[in-house]
Amino acid sequence: MTTAAQPTRQYAVGSLVHARGREWVVLPDSTSELLVLRPLGGADDDIAGVLPGLETVVPATFAPPTPSDLGEQQAAGLLRTALRIGFRSGAGPFRSLASIAVDPRPYQLVPLLMALRQDTVRLLIADDVGIGKTVEAGLIAAELLAQGDARGLVVLCSPALAEQWRAELYGKFGVDARLVLPSTIGRLERETPYGQSVFRPNGAYVVSTDFIKSPRHREDFLRHCPDLVIVDEAHSCVSDTTVGASARSSQQRYALLRALADRTDRHLLLVTATPHSGKEEPFRRLIGLLDDRLTAVPLDTDAGRRLLAEFFVQRRRADIREDFQDGAHFPSSRDTAETAYTLHRDYKKLLDEVLSYARETVRAADGALQQRQRWWSTLALLRTLSSSPAAAVQSLNTRAGVEEADTPAEADRTGERTVSDPADSETPESADAVPGTRLPKAAGPEATGAEADADIDDEEKARLVAMAEAAKKLYGPTRDAKLKKLITTVSDLLDEGYRPIVFCRYIATADYVADHLKKILNKKGTEHPVAVASVTGELSPDQRVTRIAELTGTDEEGNPAPERRVLVATDCLSEGVNLQESFDAVLHYDLAWNPTRHEQREGRVDRFGQRTDVVKALTLYGADNPVDGIVLNVLLRKHERIRRVTGISVPVPQESESAMQAVFEGLILRGERAAYEQEGLFAQEEVAEQLEIAWQSSAEREKRYRSRYAQLTIKKDEVAAEVDEIRAALGTGEEVRDFTRRAMGALRGMPAPTKQGGFTAHTDALPQGLRDTISHALGPRHPRPVVFHDAPSAPRGEAALTRTDPVVAAVARFVLDAALDDAGKVPEWQRPARRCGVVRTKAVERNTTLLLVRHRFQLNLPARDGSVREQLAEDARVVAYRGQPGAPEWLPEDEAVALLDARATQNTDPKFATEHIAEILAALPAIMPELRDQSAELGRTLEASHRRVRTASRARLAGLKVVPQGDPDILGVYHYRPAPTFPQGVGA
Repeated sequence: MTTAAQPTRQYAVGSLVHARGREWVVLPDSTSELLVLRPLGGADDDIAGVLPGLETVVPATFAPPTPSDLGEQQAAGLLRTALRIGFRSGAGPFRSLASIAVDPRPYQLVPLLMALRQDTVRLLIADDVGIGKTVEAGLIAAELLAQGDARGLVVLCSPALAEQWRAELYGKFGVDARLVLPSTIGRLERETPYGQSVFRPNGAYVVSTDFIKSPRHREDFLRHCPDLVIVDEAHSCVSDTTVGASARSSQQRYALLRALADRTDRHLLLVTATPHSGKEEPFRRLIGLLDDRLTAVPLDTDAGRRLLAEFFVQRRRADIREDFQDGAHFPSSRDTAETAYTLHRDYKKLLDEVLSYARETVRAADGALQQRQRWWSTLALLRTLSSSPAAAVQSLNTRAGVEEADTPAEADRTGERTVSDPADSETPESADAVPGTRLPKAAGPEATGAEADADIDDEEKARLVAMAEAAKKLYGPTRDAKLKKLITTVSDLLDEGYRPIVFCRYIATADYVADHLKKILNKKGTEHPVAVASVTGELSPDQRVTRIAELTGTDEEGNPAPERRVLVATDCLSEGVNLQESFDAVLHYDLAWNPTRHEQREGRVDRFGQRTDVVKALTLYGADNPVDGIVLNVLLRKHERIRRVTGISVPVPQESESAMQAVFEGLILRGERAAYEQEGLFAQEEVAEQLEIAWQSSAEREKRYRSRYAQLTIKKDEVAAEVDEIRAALGTGEEVRDFTRRAMGALRGMPAPTKQGGFTAHTDALPQGLRDTISHALGPRHPRPVVFHDAPSAPRGEAALTRTDPVVAAVARFVLDAALDDAGKVPEWQRPARRCGVVRTKAVERNTTLLLVRHRFQLNLPARDGSVREQLAEDARVVAYRGQPGAPEWLPEDEAVALLDARATQNTDPKFATEHIAEILAALPAIMPELRDQSAELGRTLEASHRRVRTASRARLAGLKVVPQGDPDILGVYHYRPAPTFPQGVGA
């Protein structure tokens, strides 16, 4: 570098200065009194403020290469790619793309464009399970933060998903968020100065919704909440729960969101795969958070749907399947099947006894309230017995939740919440406890004290005890045909190479299933042991993560996880948790009484990042179990049939609960068992027929409405072309793959190809600094050697060959820093990229010089508030000319880039190379005017790209400008000379 002393002055954004013994780039927000600086080639973490009045600050220029820095033929390509991978402030219209560790698919850009249309972003992202809602919300957040339209960020979510959200924000979007949970609030408050809030408007946080909604924390949070809020599983904040503690919790959640939404300048992103539970009121509350008009506007009119379309984006798997034709990891299909079993005679005998007990108990009820209480308690017993003997035993020894109801309506609401799977339930997070069966004996309306609290009478108690004892005798695969069928099915899946998740309804069932699978799949003499673990709502969110990591991760000695593994879980894992890296099949051991729950379960493995092309989803049911027959025929099969016919998956209509009750009443009160084993006879029930008609109508209506959604008017392919152009400027996938392999080879990583198209590399012999960085990025227990996947994503502890992968970025940063450091500071073998080269090759017919040039630009970007923000951007280009610097013949860009692949066909004498490159370097000032013109032209091209994207998103254009800053930096100079040809043949 060269520096020249000058008095205190105003420096332009993007200009170079020398201070504190090094060179810096001037960033936006700098003034004559305070310079905001980033080290040249450094990261945002290294940004510093410098006071020119107190410290010496002088202009600086980027030093050209020196003749002593000669390298081999691949040096130019390595340096260029290392530079481009390292860019974190790209010049393209999507400002965040250069700094995020994810390559968005074209469809994932659509919500971003919809957000850019709005002055204050208000969106409901309701895409299918597993196609990337988190990424879509993260893209919007990253772009708003990068453009300065948002100062801070908060994610409201379940405590079970808080750590996952934090990891996603940091790993994919570079946002280091603080966790605000009951377990962390004490430490955060101790770290906060007295009298100040834990929250700062410019901070980033992941917050437990249930924790922050409490009166103790709510008001402080609302006063200091950042201006961008993401609400995960937003449907749980508007659920139609009106009983007891759940009602209060739901009301507090909604009140919190309502207060956040009332500040009209706050950006609000609602994320859920189930926006509509089939009930209109909760859906209206949800969309009303986006715009008050949506609470009442008729959605069956064109005007209503157009208004909703401004705030609502929803895509199904079929809508986005074409975006995964390039080999990205997304299953091509889901193989679904039903697997039947026949109850053992002893199990069938107990089920008949339970049905008789239910019928007698409900019919003998004294009054409407007691009848509804008994109805729900016996239905709980039927459902738990259908689940497992263990669940039935626990239910028979547990008091029924409906016993506290004061009215029949309250009993129904409590029963629906504890026994059924209502579509608008808050969350399956803690809904896996076994519902009780026991009710106190009848007492008159005037009964008080011990009489009112008396237990059930002796006769009924003896009957319940007898049923519990009978259920205990059913434990194990001998009499439990369901468990026996599961063991066979799981064994088949494992033999086919699948790694299944077994979903159960209750904690007791999950533990029962896991215990038997462990014993039977690993009995003495087993050739291939199977790892089995269970995860239920009894475990805290952190314990669940640990339990899964123990099953799927490396052990303390670094040994990889067993390939033959089974996870048994309740629905505490059916939402939000990503399991696609470690599992690829789902087995529904218990039928959910809501088809949406099945979709959520299957979405844990059928999602982006799944490496198995065809995932499996199997449903286990009792062919002679009338409870399973009702659920299959009234709900699950109809849901699947409507989805296949219309292509639309819609929630069960509100009529479903009354239809289910009507059918179960037929089973329990009238004893119509056999009829319900035959599909089609349900149509005789008027209410079931009405349900199917309403369901079909809803699906057809939704199919028509989707043609009017705003996302369908956005031409994602045109936007994708802009993104591809930005990506090309930042480093293509092929370029990144080749760079990483070559660099790891040069740095003694010994890369070896894998069958899947990637490679492995050892880290033991790498330079110490790079080895430590890779270990930090992958974790101390990462597999060795490191696996690099030729794919957009990679399992935990491994690397993906993309420019934004932290391991690839670390390699690029090391290569670039080593190349720009003085030659004497770094050992020769640790500098695979060099700034100069002379190559003799058959690729050229005349002397040709290639230059690696870095351009800096000041971007003037119109903001939503009408102002214009200044931002810094960088771009790297390869240019080449034939002939002498005084009279250059400039090559087209594609010919210049092609020189990077030119192979040396003859050695070049080192002395000649040094002398010749010195002459070229001395003549560089002569071509600087042309490089300035190229910088100006590139600025105009980038400005046009910004205008196209802003036009597509209907964003502001007034004040938009891209201005080159200073002379371009010449990072590398590489000279190609024609290789001499020699005559061939006789007489030569």
